[in-house]
Amino acid sequence: MIDAHDTTLMLSGGSRRAVDHDNNCYTLVCGDQLCLPAMETDLFQSDKVRQEDVLAIGPGSSYLGGFLVQDAIAVLSAVAQVTALAPFRHLTTPGGQKMSVAMSNCGRLGWVSDHAGYRYQAEDPLSGKPWPSMPALLLDRAQQAAELAGYSDFQPTVCLINRYEVGARMGLHQDRDERNLTAPIVSFSLGIPATFIWGGLQRTDKPRRFLLKHGDAVVWGGQDRLRFHGVAPIKADSHALTGPVRINITFRQTGL
Repeated sequence: MIDAHDTTLMLSGGSRRAVDHDNNCYTLVCGDQLCLPAMETDLFQSDKVRQEDVLAIGPGSSYLGGFLVQDAIAVLSAVAQVTALAPFRHLTTPGGQKMSVAMSNCGRLGWVSDHAGYRYQAEDPLSGKPWPSMPALLLDRAQQAAELAGYSDFQPTVCLINRYEVGARMGLHQDRDERNLTAPIVSFSLGIPATFIWGGLQRTDKPRRFLLKHGDAVVWGGQDRLRFHGVAPIKADSHALTGPVRINITFRQTGL
């Protein structure tokens, strides 16, 4: 039985399965939505930064294993609030190719792509309205992760939310549409695993690959800010909170 007070999050098209909200199981519904139970807990019940294992993966980059695990349900509920106002969509590249990853944004600016190019803008092109505000929980956790990685006073203006279904990928690229190239990138993974491709400062540099699991975070800046990176095609899998889907949340301080 689906509770009438459930909120919905656009996640995966087409499938439906049984739900047990008492045991934190969820139902994938037709279209792009995942039912999540109403939250009654205090999202900020602990204001202490947890001591996750922080592994350096470069001179200016860190892997924070399991950083978001304890907050996963609350974070997905925050994502649900955003995507109810700015639904996931598949953007096209300037060359006209449809991206396999579905995207949404929140914050003062959002990242978009179309025939006119890659850019940040204040309005959602689907609605013509400003992007939803960045939920306080997302901002707080992004700043905590940045602090753990050695970057204080991180003030993201963009929160890009990506939905990866099976087969979706992200080609090797640099994040360089920002005017501020000193502030770090903070990236969260939720749901099924993904193979993260971690390259160098040149596209031809030999990349490393490592698995990002549910709740992991990666932060990069400083000397590593313009490293090439990407995501290999997502393999079939399932997670109790997201079904056959990976949610990636990326925070950027654009300087715009």
